[in-house]
Amino acid sequence: MAKAATRIKSTAALFPVPQSRDEVNEAIAKIGIAQRERARIQADMNDQLTKVKLRFEDEAKPFNEQIEAISKGVQTWCEANRAALTKDGKVKFANFAAGEVKWRMRPPKVTLRAVDTVLETLKRLGLTRFIRTKEEPNKEAMLAEPQALEGLAGVKFEQGEDFVIVPFETELEEVA
Repeated sequence: MAKAATRIKSTAALFPVPQSRDEVNEAIAKIGIAQRERARIQADMNDQLTKVKLRFEDEAKPFNEQIEAISKGVQTWCEANRAALTKDGKVKFANFAAGEVKWRMRPPKVTLRAVDTVLETLKRLGLTRFIRTKEEPNKEAMLAEPQALEGLAGVKFEQGEDFVIVPFETELEEVA
């Protein structure tokens, strides 16, 4: 019995494919026009968003100031009555009919000034356990000498290629 011929199926292109150099040039020009139109639309959107945001921020400003002033008053009263509200420190919150207040400790943090001086002092005092030493492969050096690492397990050199279309455009001169 004869073997059936193998058929190769491929999907049709879902995009227009230029058929000549002139058509490619025309397509690049169309891309440039579309990119500039998209940039205009985005600029218009950002202009409108800025106006809307400013309008609502201006509208909300008196309420922000009111919230800040009332909050400071509530905090002042709660701090003055903290012992009673927290049952002498047994809890870190107090419930009211309209809501609650809480005292929360932030996690500790370290702030360093003059890091070089701090490092010198730590070394001089023998407190090297507070100095971090980070070992990691130097990829820049590896890229400079790839032949030295040829065949080394776990090291792979890769290089890709991007296809970039750059429609020509020019900037308008600004007059001062």
